[in-house]
Amino acid sequence: MGQRRMRSRQDEKGQDTGVDDRHMQIGEVAARTELSLRTIRHYEETGLVIPSARSQGGFRLYTETDVARLMVIRRMKPLGFPLDQMRDLLDATDRLDRDDPLGAAEREVLLGRVRAYEQAAAEQVDKLRVQLARAEDFAATLRARLDQNTPVAPS
Repeated sequence: MGQRRMRSRQDEKGQDTGVDDRHMQIGEVAARTELSLRTIRHYEETGLVIPSARSQGGFRLYTETDVARLMVIRRMKPLGFPLDQMRDLLDATDRLDRDDPLGAAEREVLLGRVRAYEQAAAEQVDKLRVQLARAEDFAATLRARLDQNTPVAPS
């Protein structure tokens, strides 16, 4: 991905917003993640994703890293992971991604946590596939019933 410029943004009146091109306001983040403003604020209140900065006017400012965290949460949500498990996975991946070196034992513990979430996600995906197949079968059954009972127009 290209490097973002460091110039400041201006609002519709041409006034400096105090936001550089490395940061996004919540509306842009909502559009990119397809999450509502309310949901993003909720994740902030629960400590899952804290904005990286605030503008001069006090607006939440997010980075690409913040967006990536929100995407992890967005992908976990439909698989039924509760907020505490989301927090636990994000903590493990944050620690694995840090620049400071980890001991072999700590690294293995963290990787074990990530593996457990990957396995749980795979199991949930399998369950959802079964549910989807049943739903598709049900819809096909209804279509067939409708087709059987739709009068044929006379020739």
